[in-house]
Amino acid sequence: MSKQYVENIDGVYRLAGTRVSLDSIVYAFWRGQTAESIAQSFPVLPLEQVYGALTFYLANKSAVDAYLEQAETEFEALRKAAREQDPMFYQKLANVRRQAA
Repeated sequence: MSKQYVENIDGVYRLAGTRVSLDSIVYAFWRGQTAESIAQSFPVLPLEQVYGALTFYLANKSAVDAYLEQAETEFEALRKAAREQDPMFYQKLANVRRQAA
């Protein structure tokens, strides 16, 4: 009997039956967290599903890594566009951050 732990809906990998992204699990794994600590961070996930997600990642590492890299590239493009669209807002934000530090 095979169980599906990860699903791809509309181009987004999520843990089956949840709104938790595979990205979140993989990034935690990259930071050195154990499956147990990841499960504690996401109370909606049983430990079995975390192990299933990690197994899915390791079995499909090149495809998931490419997916994560593409998402990072898209995020950076959106961030750059937002900064170009309203540079004064980001200048004010930078000033506030400097004053708070």
